[in-house]
Amino acid sequence: MATGPTPPPSNGDDQDAKLRIYFLPNLLTAGNLFCGFVALTKIVEADLRGGNFTDIKIALAFILAACIFDLFDGRVARLGGHESPFGREFDSLADLISFGAAPAFLVHRIVLKDVFADHAEIGWFIASIYLVCGAYRLARYNVFSAHAGPGGPNEFLGFPIPSAAGLVASLTMFMIWLNEIGWMEERFTRSRWRYVLPILMLFLSWMMVSKVKYPSFKSLDFRARRKFFTTLVAILFLGSVVVSRGKVLIFVLPVFFTAYLVYGFIRPRISRTLRREIEEEEEEEADEDDEPARPG
Repeated sequence: MATGPTPPPSNGDDQDAKLRIYFLPNLLTAGNLFCGFVALTKIVEADLRGGNFTDIKIALAFILAACIFDLFDGRVARLGGHESPFGREFDSLADLISFGAAPAFLVHRIVLKDVFADHAEIGWFIASIYLVCGAYRLARYNVFSAHAGPGGPNEFLGFPIPSAAGLVASLTMFMIWLNEIGWMEERFTRSRWRYVLPILMLFLSWMMVSKVKYPSFKSLDFRARRKFFTTLVAILFLGSVVVSRGKVLIFVLPVFFTAYLVYGFIRPRISRTLRREIEEEEEEEADEDDEPARPG
């Protein structure tokens, strides 16, 4: 009796291909996760009596450091051709701690815990909205990435969770600085300005699960040549960070993350030429370098 072809036995090659663990990209992701854990620890240990924000500022620094690790782990993987499903899932787990749980704990610790002292469950619920939306955002991104193939999607659907955490952390750092120089009449823990944080966090929660599209900037290649003006601005910025001992970041980072947030709204309304120049400038220059020189 004729039978159909017998499928070849599974030898585990497919599982091995999906379980490739590349050292350097995953080491950077582990650094992201470590920073998130330290940030959570410092937030829990913080003693805010007397306006002491030392532990909170350390936690903010570690959240921003986690953003740096997250910025480079994917790019290192793409530069070396070392992208893998394992790396994508590991990165999402780290992001959920560093950019989901840590900012939610932060806002609950310095604002919601005191506002809803008689009804603590309300504060927990508000903080959990950000965490749940962040988890939904990461899960949705992983599904789209799996269908997009190597390199992942070129656009983010919804505001990226690392940028959301960076905006919350940088704005908190800026507000603490305003309190320390005496601009606020009351201490930060009693000032009405602190209510900006839970409002912002709820807005970012909605933005993460929205359908507003943001560029992933995955086409930007660190090996590509830069224009003279771009290189000069980068050098001057790094110099200002060193000279000011990082104080310039207090002003630059909130502006940077806010600009990225607003860019998602104005992006569909700008010309394709300007959009391509903003998002794909390095890629175009790299392509121009590859072209053979034309005879004069």
